[in-house]
Amino acid sequence: MISSIRLDGTTACMHLSGTADTAAFVTYIEQVLCPTLRPGDIVVMDNLSVHKSPEVERLVRSVGAEVHFLPAYSPDLNPIEKMWSKIKNLLRSLEARTPEQLDEAISMAFSKVTAKDAMGWFASCGYSII
Repeated sequence: MISSIRLDGTTACMHLSGTADTAAFVTYIEQVLCPTLRPGDIVVMDNLSVHKSPEVERLVRSVGAEVHFLPAYSPDLNPIEKMWSKIKNLLRSLEARTPEQLDEAISMAFSKVTAKDAMGWFASCGYSII
């Protein structure tokens, strides 16, 4: 799965079978994330090599958003890590056993991410919430 999170709790998620290589990440940015971005948005990413593709930065900037990278080895500054923790816990509790059940469980888990969750995660990572 590849996802993002906004302060209002909305996510832009893509799940795939196989590895999340640069090509898959560029597809995610172009087809899933960029349509949700607005001019002035800030996309914060860690230093995973697929995030560093010049094409990723070009696509994000093409819609008027900015790209910022977190310092290396700083998951404590990344609110999406807290979202993944919630998603994984929910998926475990839903005990999906078939691909169809897993698709349903993923949708249900992401629907449980709230604005209150997101605001708390961003605040706990040191982001100033206006």
